[in-house]
Amino acid sequence: MQIGLVGLGKMGGNMRERLRNAGHTVVGYDTNPERADVGSLVDLVEQLERPRAVWVMVPAGAATQHVIDQLANLLRHGDTVIDGGNSRWTDDEKHAEELAKRGINFVDAGVSGGVWGLKNGYALMVGGEKEVVDDLKPIFDALKPEGPYGYVHAGKVGAGHFSKMVHNGIEYAMMQAYAEGWELLEKVDSVDNVREVFRSWQEGTVIRSWLLDLAVNALDEDHHLDELRGYAEDSGEGRWTVEAAIDNAVPLPAITASLFARFASRQDDSPQMKMIAALRNQFGGHAVEAAKK
Repeated sequence: MQIGLVGLGKMGGNMRERLRNAGHTVVGYDTNPERADVGSLVDLVEQLERPRAVWVMVPAGAATQHVIDQLANLLRHGDTVIDGGNSRWTDDEKHAEELAKRGINFVDAGVSGGVWGLKNGYALMVGGEKEVVDDLKPIFDALKPEGPYGYVHAGKVGAGHFSKMVHNGIEYAMMQAYAEGWELLEKVDSVDNVREVFRSWQEGTVIRSWLLDLAVNALDEDHHLDELRGYAEDSGEGRWTVEAAIDNAVPLPAITASLFARFASRQDDSPQMKMIAALRNQFGGHAVEAAKK
């Protein structure tokens, strides 16, 4: 199958490679010409056979809106735009309505997998009309992990990004729990090998997870996370999850507290946020700040 891919950063570039490894034809465009296969969005669209499918993998908000506005003028009736970034689900509804006026389909895809997706596959949560989503299934099958799980048609437009938003809210709370446990272990005098305690949890315990594995990786690289500043950004989904909870009167105390803990990290150098920063770097390649000397 042919597909255009706009945005070839940490995830987009690996997605292009995984799709090509599965035998699909990918025409990639990026504002960095060293990554791009073509020189412009016009060139990308011209190289695809109709009906075209173009996957947008750029930062949420203004950047996504800009690309979709351009594609709206380049694509034709029956073509499809897939937004695979971390857009807010309410933006999906707006984009779908705008594109529908031109006869262009819209699908939102929540994508999880970070920098490890090329090897392990990407978990995909997709929203859109069934017929349109079904036509794209070969692409989703190539990107998802091997086996029966890792892909879901979550519902109508917006459902994919809403599901990914909740996923990231849960991720916030899980990382916060590991970080708090790590800080407490580091604080007491009786435990003198915190890294190996974390490692011991990787097998046979109810808290084993990929995040725990990544925590051990981070501690192998920096035993006490001395090289990191205790500062962690929030990328938006945590805030949106809490806002959606308020709108729907759903209590989310753990997720809300984990979001507020990130705000606290910006006031002082937080030991817990060293672990949060390390985990975000491990799974997503997110930037970290060096400890102040």
